[in-house]
Amino acid sequence: MTDAVIPVDNKCSRCHGSTCCTYMTEALGPLRSKADFDHVLWQISHEHIEVYRDESGWYLLVRGQCEHLQSSGGCAIYAQRPQVCRDYQNDWCEYDEPAETHFELHFRNYAELLAYCRKRFKRWDS
Repeated sequence: MTDAVIPVDNKCSRCHGSTCCTYMTEALGPLRSKADFDHVLWQISHEHIEVYRDESGWYLLVRGQCEHLQSSGGCAIYAQRPQVCRDYQNDWCEYDEPAETHFELHFRNYAELLAYCRKRFKRWDS
């Protein structure tokens, strides 16, 4: 299989590391109760899982490179790529600025999120 060529006018052709193809996010919905946060504590206890909040809500961040990412940064299944990839617009992307710049809260592990839960819910441990 040969690496796909990315058009020069596409920002992806100038990106080193294909950042957007090395993680995925999933909206969590509103987190309000101790039970909501307890569930997220379980999720963040797993490898490569982080949680963040930005202006639009809470998200699960899963670090892991797409299996179709080629060494050139191209997609090995470009013609058959999933719809979410087809819909992706890179008008603004991590080539322009790291996504973390817009995180209001960012938890990389269980201990960080647990400390937040203990501050948010004064009776967390009771």
